Amino acid sequence: MEPGSYQTIKKQSEAIYKEKGSKFIAKVFYIETEEQFKEQLEKVKKEYHDARHHCYAYRINPKIEQFRSNDDGEPSGTAGKPILNQIYSLELFNVLVVVVRYFGGTKLGVSGLINAYKTATHEALSSAQIETRYIMHQLELNFEYPLMNDIMRIIKEENLEILSQFYDQNCVIKLTVKKSNLERVLIRLEKIHQVKFKVLKSR
Repeated sequence: MEPGSYQTIKKQSEAIYKEKGSKFIAKVFYIETEEQFKEQLEKVKKEYHDARHHCYAYRINPKIEQFRSNDDGEPSGTAGKPILNQIYSLELFNVLVVVVRYFGGTKLGVSGLINAYKTATHEALSSAQIETRYIMHQLELNFEYPLMNDIMRIIKEENLEILSQFYDQNCVIKLTVKKSNLERVLIRLEKIHQVKFKVLKSR
């Protein structure tokens, strides 16, 4: 994969897997923060309040990876870990998977549980549609109007997105730059004397 890029899902999805009377409902969500994780998990618990288990795993923040998994009462390592491993196998970020289990009366055993949670998660992720996104930086440029042509040439050649612009004798332009292209863009800007720039934040 291109440096500074990551894979994530395009949309929410769901899949149902049944094994020996037990039903496993896997629900996939796009999240970026722990707060969003807590909100989505709470919604699922309310929707399936009569289920015995609400197991989950998530992986967020491609800049500084964060992840968590939980078996929610299932034998240790039989639910959360298989869910998380499916997220890793597809190299996904900013994804939460919650698998709700309705017990069917027949115990599945350790291997049976692992397979059920793995399969339900895989099927749900397969229908979520995966896309490539990029870690982006915001850049602010300050320069005098006579330098406009030089600045716009770089913006066009580097295919940069303009977020906002103010043109006067003193001009200000805010841009987004792919992380993988940032160093090259900054080197080009440094060659234009009297241009001031700063990196504001990344997303």
